[in-house]
Amino acid sequence: MSTDARPEVLRYTAFSTDPAGGNPAGIVLDASALADAEMLALAAELGYSESAFLAPRGERAFNVRYFSPKAEVPFCGHATVAAAIALAERIGSGELEFATRAGTVPVEVTERDGTFRATLTSVEPSVEGIAGDDLTEALAALDWTGPADLDPAFPPRVAFAGARHLVLAAATRERLADLAYDVDRLEALMLRLDLTTVQLVWRESATVFHVRDPFPVGGVVEDPATGAAAAAFGAYARELGLVPEDAELTLHQGEDLGRPGELTVTLHAGDPRVRVSGVGTRIG
Repeated sequence: MSTDARPEVLRYTAFSTDPAGGNPAGIVLDASALADAEMLALAAELGYSESAFLAPRGERAFNVRYFSPKAEVPFCGHATVAAAIALAERIGSGELEFATRAGTVPVEVTERDGTFRATLTSVEPSVEGIAGDDLTEALAALDWTGPADLDPAFPPRVAFAGARHLVLAAATRERLADLAYDVDRLEALMLRLDLTTVQLVWRESATVFHVRDPFPVGGVVEDPATGAAAAAFGAYARELGLVPEDAELTLHQGEDLGRPGELTVTLHAGDPRVRVSGVGTRIG
């Protein structure tokens, strides 16, 4: 890619108003002229867990591709929130439509006292079981000793709301905080099961959770704030009857990385889709 052809790359963080918090993402608002290899190269250069590449197809409608430093992913929540806020700063708040490889994702951006908040609506989610041998391998890769490290109220499942995530619930906050895993071993399992992250969860109260997301398949040890996994977790919690059909959940993520962020997950009875919202701000 020549210097002259290089598009403007924006840097925003999602799920925090502090540039040093939340999850940073690279954003190219018009990537229409970029080839796949060029998008991947830009994402790798940035080094963020994901970057979003938009191609306008209407006044407020865009095709969107998401790349980690190692590969393309079908959907990314934090880069969606970041891109929507970047757009709102330029074309105003309101409704946006993102056509992703996982499906069409509506996004609504609101503004209050100069702070933008974006709410994405996921594609229709699904939840499935995980084979015993695969669960055993996941726990071994994480160095979780087995049932004693798991919260029995939250059975392991694979949840999807645009990307696939293995949901594992920690028995204690201390177990969640102590994350030292075998990167190669977990990556191999995730590639075999087509997982984007592993969503590690600890329940603080009925509607408040702390989460972490190992992301070796993306080329980073841990994702600081994961909107796609938050959507998948909302679907998981509702399907298993762990929260009401109408619920608003608060997910705290990034605290153990020194990049605290907050994700809001909203469930509506009669609508299988999951809404994930958060604030964001430009970096630099």
